[in-house]
Amino acid sequence: MNPKIELLAPGGDIDAIKAAIIAGADAVYCGLDTFNARNRASNISFDELVGVIRLAHHYQCEIFLTLNIVILEREFKSIAKLLSKLANTTLDGVIVQDIGLFYVLKKYFPTLDIHASTQMTTHNVGQIPFLKKLGASRVNLSRELNLKEITAMAETGHRHNVLTEVFVHGSLCVAFSGLCYSTSASVGNSGNRGRCSQACREEYETTPSGNNFPLNIKDNSAFFDLPALIEAGVHSFKVEGRIKGASYVHTVIDSFRKQIDGFVKTGELTENGERLYKVFNRDFSNAFLRGDLNQSMFIENPRDNSKNHAIEASNAISVVQIHDVEQNLSQEKDQITASVFDKIRHLTIDKPSLTLAFSGDVGTALTITVTTEEILSLRSKPIIKTFTVESTELLKLSGKAPLDQAAIDKRFKNLDSAAFNLVAIDTSGLANNVSIPFSILTLLKNEVRYLLNNGHKVLPEVILPKLEDHPKSSPNKPNSRANLSLLICDEADVGLADITDADIYFKLPDAYKRGCTKYVGFLQDNPRLIPWFPPVLIGKDFDVALNILEQVKPKLIVTNNTGIAHRAYELGIKWIAGPFLNTTNTYALLAMQEEFNCSGAFISNEINRPQLKSLSRPKGFKLLYSIYHPILLMASRQCFFQQSVGCEKPRIDNGCMLSCDKSTSITNLKGDSFAIDKQKAGYPSIYNKDQFLNTEVIDDLSDLFDDFMIDLTNIGAGDKQSPDKVELIALFEQYLELTSAVNKDTITQINQTLNAMVPESTNVQYHNGL
Repeated sequence: MNPKIELLAPGGDIDAIKAAIIAGADAVYCGLDTFNARNRASNISFDELVGVIRLAHHYQCEIFLTLNIVILEREFKSIAKLLSKLANTTLDGVIVQDIGLFYVLKKYFPTLDIHASTQMTTHNVGQIPFLKKLGASRVNLSRELNLKEITAMAETGHRHNVLTEVFVHGSLCVAFSGLCYSTSASVGNSGNRGRCSQACREEYETTPSGNNFPLNIKDNSAFFDLPALIEAGVHSFKVEGRIKGASYVHTVIDSFRKQIDGFVKTGELTENGERLYKVFNRDFSNAFLRGDLNQSMFIENPRDNSKNHAIEASNAISVVQIHDVEQNLSQEKDQITASVFDKIRHLTIDKPSLTLAFSGDVGTALTITVTTEEILSLRSKPIIKTFTVESTELLKLSGKAPLDQAAIDKRFKNLDSAAFNLVAIDTSGLANNVSIPFSILTLLKNEVRYLLNNGHKVLPEVILPKLEDHPKSSPNKPNSRANLSLLICDEADVGLADITDADIYFKLPDAYKRGCTKYVGFLQDNPRLIPWFPPVLIGKDFDVALNILEQVKPKLIVTNNTGIAHRAYELGIKWIAGPFLNTTNTYALLAMQEEFNCSGAFISNEINRPQLKSLSRPKGFKLLYSIYHPILLMASRQCFFQQSVGCEKPRIDNGCMLSCDKSTSITNLKGDSFAIDKQKAGYPSIYNKDQFLNTEVIDDLSDLFDDFMIDLTNIGAGDKQSPDKVELIALFEQYLELTSAVNKDTITQINQTLNAMVPESTNVQYHNGL
């Protein structure tokens, strides 16, 4: 047993952070008002962050900052300024999703510890070394993993000196984190930018199975599974809840603190967990952890379930009994809130006061006496610290420029900062008409800053160098048009290779029978096909996918999974980053090229024309973009059919994954319908009713992209008739050969034909962006 278990708490605002600290959290994760995945949380300012770090460290608690969104090209100047400031704090870590941000942190800010966010969708053992090479010291594992899978991930983490985190309590996403685009496709509210609109919590028209909240699942809680997670080798137990208040955070963290400490001390679980039902919850499930994905994970109430639990627990039946239970619960909640605020109200994150006293006379050194007064608790005495610094040169009698109050104020006033409140600069001990070179004053100020910064050198601001933008074509082929490529998944479509010279990607399944070798022979027999690996490959499915890669050894692959990317890099196989790696900036391209010898990348369809146009191409690197495809809103390890049309099987299992190929739809109360589609050997998925169809980008950005891809898999189409594939290929190839200025009428005709073939289509993401 490892008693060094970290309890990691959420902190959506100052009070919640204080509550977490006082409840016994080992670490707290929080976000600033920019660059984090919880825009709906109150969040904190930079000055408040500095105060929070100081308060937390006094209680032996660490602070991690969330920067867990995808970053746009234009934002790197601002984020470099922020990172430069963070590098001069004692922040304990930054939580990151964007591959480009990993690159910038590792290359330019090596003192900042990097943690991989759950938004990285980390679910197989191959992803650990990938993230390690990017610079991650710890990884938050996908919430969908079961105990056996978590154990394998933790063991791999230990081998690579990477710590693992697991969410043990709080809200669950029904979708794989980092792969949910549920509102991005319509209004640009991307979960990858911290603007999740929670479509999974929405009310829908009553489904055939009688449900109005068919995507709403219970909260996660591993409160009684802590021994198994400790045995699995997990380092950090993370609680979700940055939009929850102080009373929630204190209750949950205090409960888990007592449970962990009790188990470490006695070897037994000592808490019954009943307090967890007194604060917000949607009831609890540990089904992902158990690997038992059944209907009991869902709940028809997306709001607080604490009243329902109290009523059921007390067996209240009559109106009077129910009223009494509700009144008692309300009083208990009020008492919890009052108690928590009584415990935290004395804590303060106010900046320490700073006083500088200057003294000296002709022939003596200039002495600066520095005094700080820090108050962390209104119940405790201030912490007063004093130190002095002296000049190496002696003061001289002044001629024209005496060292006076104004001269000193001008050079030392910037010590009033996020860390200290400069309350006084006292020069009463300094003789009149003395002087010293300004360079000596600068040295003294830097020494003061060094000592105030806990003995760490104050690092200068990092200015990121200008990125080089390399042409896509050779000098003898300027302004070359982009090529067409195809994505297929049906073996019957291999014959399309006879009618086109386009690159053809073959989409491999998400799931396989253990030891499956079918696709090894198939790809060896069809060397024209470029293997396309899916974003999620868990356990045995990753093992089979690895075997395909290692046995076929293709010249080129496309992968949406970083575990496969890492193995391709080890084998020297050229690889292209797929669209589900959410690539939105040049630094991500550089990271993949320089660290893993990546040869190209699909750029995210979430970003718009100006955001695309701002990208810079690394030398010898291909840029690709999908112009026709089904719009994935979410994919899940849980079954979507149980709550929609019903299913005779009570739980989803490996047999479902391999054989089920149902489709249906759900409609929200606004009248918007969404296609639920489950392909054989694929994860249950939900798609937008409209296909993505974007020919505008061909006219706008053909000079940027090497390849435009069309998806001919028919996935997400449900019972809709699919367009003729041969005709589609011919139309897109003709379009790419034309120029809009010269062939305007022909292009108009092609667009009209395409719109007729794909009547329900959109390219709103190309205009909305992130």
